[in-house]
Amino acid sequence: MPTASEHRRSLAFALANAWTRLERSLDTNLSSIRGISFAEYRLLRELSSAPGARRSRVDLARAVGLTPSGVTRSLRPLERLKIVETERSERDARLALATLTDAGAELVTDATAVVDDVLSTLLRGAQKPESLSALVDELVRS
Repeated sequence: MPTASEHRRSLAFALANAWTRLERSLDTNLSSIRGISFAEYRLLRELSSAPGARRSRVDLARAVGLTPSGVTRSLRPLERLKIVETERSERDARLALATLTDAGAELVTDATAVVDDVLSTLLRGAQKPESLSALVDELVRS
């Protein structure tokens, strides 16, 4: 009979495997349909939900689990594509704010539809995805 520790390890590996599958599927679909990675989508989505569609790189880093320099590296190609702009704070020259452009907002809307389609397909057989979501949220908070 499996121990509680074995059950927890099994759950951890199942979650890791599920995340890997989900991330790959989202990455593949977003890349082929909208030309962005899932990691880029997460950054853009966070920007779109911020007041004025702008956030500091530090705040973005916290929201998506990257370092501020990782956010800067990830945003550079999006800036070249005019999806994101960098604004300097008027009060603090050290503070750079990432801002979503109109083209970026349109991309987020289009990419969200792709994400929704992928999730509908992947979670088609899930009985109560909201229960699983609550469990995962609880794990993230602990």
